[in-house]
Amino acid sequence: MTLFEFFTLLGGVGLFLYGMSIMSTGLKNAAGDKMHKILEYATANRFVSVAVGILVTLLIQSSSATDMMVISFVNSGLMTLIQAIGVIMGANIGTTITAQITAFNLGAIAPAVLFLGAAAYLFVKQNTVRHVGSIVMGFGMLFFGISVIKSAIAPLSQSAEFISFLSTLANPAIALIFGVLFTALLQSSSSSVVIFQTFAVQGLIGFEMTVYLVIGAAIGSVTPNILASLTTNRNGKRTAALNLLFNLIRAAIMVLLINVFPSFLDLIRGLTPDSVGHQVANVHTIFAVLAVIIELPFAGFIVTLSQKIIPILPEESRRMEDRKLKYMVQEGDLPSFVALQQAKMEIIRLGQITRGCLQDSINCFFTHDDKLAASVFEREESIDILSELIQDRLIALRSMPYKPKAIEELSQMLLVVTDMERISDHAKNIAEYEIQYRERNAVISETGMAELQELATLTMKSIDCSLEIFETERFWDIPKAYELEQQVDEMQTDIVNSHINRFMESYCEPVGAFIFTDLSSDLERCSDHAMTIATALSD
Repeated sequence: MTLFEFFTLLGGVGLFLYGMSIMSTGLKNAAGDKMHKILEYATANRFVSVAVGILVTLLIQSSSATDMMVISFVNSGLMTLIQAIGVIMGANIGTTITAQITAFNLGAIAPAVLFLGAAAYLFVKQNTVRHVGSIVMGFGMLFFGISVIKSAIAPLSQSAEFISFLSTLANPAIALIFGVLFTALLQSSSSSVVIFQTFAVQGLIGFEMTVYLVIGAAIGSVTPNILASLTTNRNGKRTAALNLLFNLIRAAIMVLLINVFPSFLDLIRGLTPDSVGHQVANVHTIFAVLAVIIELPFAGFIVTLSQKIIPILPEESRRMEDRKLKYMVQEGDLPSFVALQQAKMEIIRLGQITRGCLQDSINCFFTHDDKLAASVFEREESIDILSELIQDRLIALRSMPYKPKAIEELSQMLLVVTDMERISDHAKNIAEYEIQYRERNAVISETGMAELQELATLTMKSIDCSLEIFETERFWDIPKAYELEQQVDEMQTDIVNSHINRFMESYCEPVGAFIFTDLSSDLERCSDHAMTIATALSD
């Protein structure tokens, strides 16, 4: 192979990958946020999850992109591992469509397709047409890249060195390992399968060898997801482990199948006896479908195995508990007094989580503890999720044929949940102020820090008093809550005025001054929300 032919091959691969990227981006832009909305339908029903995985991957033409979206959903708590594995399985089926398309020899019309797509993208101002144009342009690039790859690979059939190298892949184990490494290097199973497909079409490798290369490509395809998971939480890493486990088991099943039943490959070959390209594509698709059919009933076991590989820590168990309902789990026609009691207990629980989040944020600011900051952000996410679950149940209960007094109480509880969620937002703000304080080398005087500490202590007293009134319904303590709220208001006004005077006298620098006023304002607003919580259920 000459240097020119080598760079021609690299250029063809680059054009293929870039075409895939442009086509994927165009599809995403044309669909808007629909991919994320589609993923939200991946419920606990495994069959729906698989269908969602297939559909999303067909839309964006990248199983890696689908898997990365799934990792981000699991990482943020919007999707469970059992839901994720169904989508991952579906993505592995959806990605095989690329090999099916490239099995057709469309290189002759690729330049025309590329021109039409570029014309629509460059010369039409309407966004929808431009997005469709980018899809068509990507499609043309993809096939033009394949024609370049084929033209670069064709001379290799005359190269004794390359044929000698390929002869080393006659060993199935070596072929499988090469498929893994080659795909990991390219970071794309679609492109590696297309290259193997081209080798087979050119007669450089046999069909059986190509089968093992395709099996290896399935394992190597998880590399981008493993790399992406390095920056996620432990659940995100478990999602990448799920993908790896699924494909390892898939490879083991396929190797066992073709060795125990050699006629199985003859059956696949017989579907398209005159087209090696279609035979390779069919192997890719049939193996993916069979793997899902065999492994889907054992999805729970694969999830458990991923949790053994990356064990669940105590704080993860707490987070999972925080993100699901504990008391409002019964649906249907409940007596109003039962529904109200369950709702109240759930909201009290939400209040305790919110209180802990705010206390952690305050401690984080004064101790500069990174772990506390991470805990605040995590708890704030949990509060958002739990708040939404409670609100959905409260809204459902308000549609029940209860007496007006019960309906009114449920409405007030909705407001309480909103207030608690907003307190957690302020807690998140306070943790972010601490990060700004360190990163921007801000300075707040000792006097200013002492004032903020005093205001924070008083705010926590206000929160505790209000939560106790809500829980015990000791409404005669509302004047006490009101007095604490007034004290917080007055102290916040006083310390901000004092801080402004210190700033004017150059005792404090600007960044510290902004953080001081913003933090004190957040604390004061927390006290305001606490007052609403205290009075919510009173007559």
